[in-house]
Amino acid sequence: MTSIVSTGAPDGTPANPPSRVLLASLIGTTIEFYDFYIYATAAVLVFPHLFFPAGNETTALLASFAVFGAAMIARPLGAIFFGHLGDKRGRKITLVGALLTMGIATFLIGLLPTYATAGWLAPGLLVILRLAQGFALGGEWSGAALVATENAPPGKRAIFGTFPQLGAPIGFIIANGLFLIIAAALPSDDPSRPSTAFLAWGWRIPFLFSVIMVAVGLWVRLNLVESTAFEKTIKRGQIRKVPLAAAFKAHWKELILGTAYMLATYVLFYLMTTFSLSYGRAATDAALPGLGYDYSTFVLMMIIGVVFFGLFTLASGPWADRWGRRKTLIWVTLAIVLFGLVWVPMLAAGNVGVMAWLILGFSLMGMTFGPMGALLPELFPANVRYTGSGISYNVSSILGAAVAPFIAVALWSYGGGSPFWVGVYLSAMALITLIALLIGKETKDVDIEV
Repeated sequence: MTSIVSTGAPDGTPANPPSRVLLASLIGTTIEFYDFYIYATAAVLVFPHLFFPAGNETTALLASFAVFGAAMIARPLGAIFFGHLGDKRGRKITLVGALLTMGIATFLIGLLPTYATAGWLAPGLLVILRLAQGFALGGEWSGAALVATENAPPGKRAIFGTFPQLGAPIGFIIANGLFLIIAAALPSDDPSRPSTAFLAWGWRIPFLFSVIMVAVGLWVRLNLVESTAFEKTIKRGQIRKVPLAAAFKAHWKELILGTAYMLATYVLFYLMTTFSLSYGRAATDAALPGLGYDYSTFVLMMIIGVVFFGLFTLASGPWADRWGRRKTLIWVTLAIVLFGLVWVPMLAAGNVGVMAWLILGFSLMGMTFGPMGALLPELFPANVRYTGSGISYNVSSILGAAVAPFIAVALWSYGGGSPFWVGVYLSAMALITLIALLIGKETKDVDIEV
């Protein structure tokens, strides 16, 4: 066993005050999701114009989504790397490393040359930095979830577990709000295309701004000490030499279930954020028709929807603590199945229908995403918890998020501009999650310190 120096507080003293726990778990994931969202927005708004050869717009958009999805391939690798460190060396140092990796990669994207100046080197560098983003996020989420749940008071793990989840809606609002401000300051005469100034330099501002947010996040996380659960694992001599091997050997069923639990969440998440931005902005008379909104209008509508995402993320914590994670998620996932089947009538109902679609989709997103902050860590014992929860969360990102925008555009094209098959795809993925939840067991009463 590797020698590890304990950094926790003496027995009987809370290692981390609740306010510090909540802030550290929230601010890190907010920054990580901010970084991911500015890339997702740029993948729709900027990169098809700047990082790929001019020609077919649909091909350029698909290529941009392919680079977006490449990060999901790197996420399980990040989960393995940072999970190994987190289960052997501690949660704190691992979270700091993940945040630094994400921050550096995002900042460098803001400095990249475009295809017009560097040719194929430009998308090549974009892919490398996108992979670095995915690698970092692979280690970020599980560490933040562990900080929250391993330090939560009895009976409040799901409530505490919603705080790292809140980073998703908050990061979305900050990222898209900043893009919205820049787009308003650099207006375009063509609502389907950003202005020349925006494409020349305006899009770089959100990427460069991330360095300030990372500095704040590092300051908060450097003030953490290790959780009691990790300290007790050290004292019991239960640190595993290779946590990955131990997780696969003894907890392979939990890895499969955890991956399936996240599938509907991931597909819904990226359909409501990335695909919806493409569909909402596409002209009604385009070769691939959409809703025909201008960028600013549709992003404002999305931000209203994301407010509901945040509210229902918070609401899901008390529900999951009272009724159980499994029961709560079974009902929410069933609702997601039904939601996927009503896309066409909702989106055909004009502004009211589109707004209702966004609010309902993001509300369901909050209800399914919130309990995951507690559920996935609870599937695994403390000595492989960082690795196990991280692998489940991030392997699901390949099966769900990596391919969701790409499949959605293909189904959108197959349907001649109708979103019908995209909604059916969401329902099918939610059915897989529903089956896994019916097979799985309740975890709310497990001992988190074992």
